[in-house]
Amino acid sequence: MNPATWLALLGAIGFEVMGTSLLQQSQQFTRPLPTAGLAVCYGIAFYLLTLALKQMPVGLAYAIWSGLGVVLISAIGVFLFKQKLDVPAIIGLVMIVGGVVVINLFSKSVTH
Repeated sequence: MNPATWLALLGAIGFEVMGTSLLQQSQQFTRPLPTAGLAVCYGIAFYLLTLALKQMPVGLAYAIWSGLGVVLISAIGVFLFKQKLDVPAIIGLVMIVGGVVVINLFSKSVTH
């Protein structure tokens, strides 16, 4: 799989995480700037995901997208929004990262 595919997927994850971070700031879509920002971020994220899907199966792309997205959003919640994670949450996040690593290192399904 070429590097552009991975860059597109990582970009999609990054924009999705930015958009999700803006959800809380939008206050249920009542604040125009964060609402517009999240819409733009999600639009870019889905466009970049379509580029990644040209070379990567949708199930695997989505597993990587959602797994890394959950971990990154959780980290943003802790550091920016001062939210707390308990031990079971941390264990679950470590398991998600482990799943993404297993897919990328051992699965032959990563390429079409």
